[in-house]
Amino acid sequence: MTVRVGYFPHNNSLFVLRHTGILERALPDVTWVDLRTLPQGEQPDPRSGLPTVHSDQLFADGGYDVIGTGFTPPITALGAGRDVVYIGVSGPRTENGRLVVPADSPIKEVADLRGKRVGIAHGSWQTTLLLFALDRAGLTWDDVEPVNTGADAATLFLEGGIDAWTGSYPDLDRVEAQAPVRTLVETEGLFSHPSLWFTRRDFAENHRAELTAIIEALQESDRWIVANPREAARFFVDDAVARGGQADLDSWERALRGRPFGVNPVDEAFLAEQQHAADLFTANGLLPRPVTVRDAVLPWVDEVVAGTLAARA
Repeated sequence: MTVRVGYFPHNNSLFVLRHTGILERALPDVTWVDLRTLPQGEQPDPRSGLPTVHSDQLFADGGYDVIGTGFTPPITALGAGRDVVYIGVSGPRTENGRLVVPADSPIKEVADLRGKRVGIAHGSWQTTLLLFALDRAGLTWDDVEPVNTGADAATLFLEGGIDAWTGSYPDLDRVEAQAPVRTLVETEGLFSHPSLWFTRRDFAENHRAELTAIIEALQESDRWIVANPREAARFFVDDAVARGGQADLDSWERALRGRPFGVNPVDEAFLAEQQHAADLFTANGLLPRPVTVRDAVLPWVDEVVAGTLAARA
């Protein structure tokens, strides 16, 4: 059968796997689906909901069977009533980004964000970081003006189009090279910010061998990234250039060196964090219904992931 794997640069592991040929050795009929080429659908106002594009494509004809994202999309999928299953989770990526303001900003603490424009890639981990930070400061989603920045985040921040930004590397490298910034909230201590991989329950149950091959290939490719970060960084730079953009090889190498690689089973700490985020999303009107994240756990998948870690050791 043909297995469709969705990928994009924001999930570094799948993006590199797309270029290494490792998965093709086990699944010759794999089809790689670039998420950036798929219809995005209507993006909800960040003050009123979360986009469901990842789960929409997971269940659509012409979409994909497996996907890797950041922290938020599986919760969104569950909130949309999708029957998704966690595949695995990375280690914490707390060095990947943080909430920043210009160095001369009058905003000194999160409470000062009331009424301010805060840039986020809405529906990503950045939504979770901002909501966690607001909740800790006693604020709600309605107390700020979230701005869905898309690819223009760094430019908006540098030009004053937003008052604060949940920035991530390597984009933060570009900003820090041009203007001083001040950290308002570190990701570490707020939430773990891992990468996630997930699929449909029917795919997991009906194609165990194929899913196992994907997990094993991810582990092998991630080990290659750790051993060859500059070569891996080249994939991201070449992709940006091919699309008419620019990217710095040194910045991408630094970003990859600072990130954890390897797929781990979901554990209780991760599930508790996901549930806390889901509850906050619901309370702030960003999900249409309450969800139970443990509904997305399939024990045999955890066992497969744990087995690949044991084999590596």
